[in-house]
Amino acid sequence: MGALTICRDCCCGSADKHPETDHDAQLEAIRGAVGDRHRVRVSECLRVCERSNVVVVHPTPAARRAGARLVHLGDVLDDTLVGAVAAWLDAGGPGIAAVPEPLTARVFNPADYAD
Repeated sequence: MGALTICRDCCCGSADKHPETDHDAQLEAIRGAVGDRHRVRVSECLRVCERSNVVVVHPTPAARRAGARLVHLGDVLDDTLVGAVAAWLDAGGPGIAAVPEPLTARVFNPADYAD
């Protein structure tokens, strides 16, 4: 089972920053896309507001033991990206399956945005 952490605090999920995105509907779409196959957690601010909306993809426990690490995705603002995240988790996620093409430009290192 894979897992996602969805930032929904300060800028992520903000109609002020992204008025064209229905953030509540997007969160429900993510939950619907992954169903009971994967866990979805909602987080307070992850401190990378420049990349909102942020989704963190967790490797499965077995992949983590083999060295896989969290993958941070920024600017996840449309249904195509939500579908790509769900498909990646279904394929095994970080450490098992390659990052899907629609998500490659969205991958970032949060340390690059540290204060």
